[in-house]
Amino acid sequence: MSTATSTHPPSPPARVLVVDDDPTVAEVVTGYLRRAGHDVGHAADGPAALDAAARYAPDLVVLDLMLPGIDGLEVCRRLRAERPVPVIMLTARGDEDDRIAGLELGADDYVTKPFSPRELVLRVESVLRRSRAAAPEPAGRGLLTGAGIRLDPRTRRADRNGRELTLTLREFDLLAHFLTRPGRAHGREELMRDVWGWDFGDLSTVTVHVRRLRAKIEDDPAAPRLIRTVWGVGYRFDAGSEAGVGPGVGPAGEEGPR
Repeated sequence: MSTATSTHPPSPPARVLVVDDDPTVAEVVTGYLRRAGHDVGHAADGPAALDAAARYAPDLVVLDLMLPGIDGLEVCRRLRAERPVPVIMLTARGDEDDRIAGLELGADDYVTKPFSPRELVLRVESVLRRSRAAAPEPAGRGLLTGAGIRLDPRTRRADRNGRELTLTLREFDLLAHFLTRPGRAHGREELMRDVWGWDFGDLSTVTVHVRRLRAKIEDDPAAPRLIRTVWGVGYRFDAGSEAGVGPGVGPAGEEGPR
């Protein structure tokens, strides 16, 4: 596994709930997170995780997908239905379908087993920084606007044509990134670096989040006119045009970058 690196200072202490039924994994993960200064709780199955989340009100959940009682995907779905708590999933290396399903449910990141505890701590720090800090605000501007969308980085609220958008942490940051750079093509590697804060990672994470964001802001997500696929490059946000296909853009609705 690649070794994660970060130039950011550690995030302030947070309440982190670790959900894993493997005692060894849970002990290692909680130990590393506590040494990083966080207040860490642990749950060993799905029902205990939901109960602990209700009592503990964690700032972030590290969630194994393979759990007794209630599986991790269902736990993630119920957590996201209650409030937008950031979730980092722990998955087996070959469980790509589960990873995609977890990201579709709104998980913010995932780490595959076996993993480096140090990498997991850095990913926790990255997600916590994103959840606590407003998205970068351009000089002299407050609200970010385009294509009927208004996004307030200070309150982390967004709406389109007066209808409030329910966005996850990463979806909000991804939309803010697009709104501050309309008309420009963005590679998935660039988005992984600038929005997720990582120099490496599974680029399907970006693809899934773009698909989720399209489902929330496009009139017809199957024929997107705001977030366009730019073949061989990545994606482009067309804030000023909601009709037609621009040069260099593939057929609407298809995901070019793989």
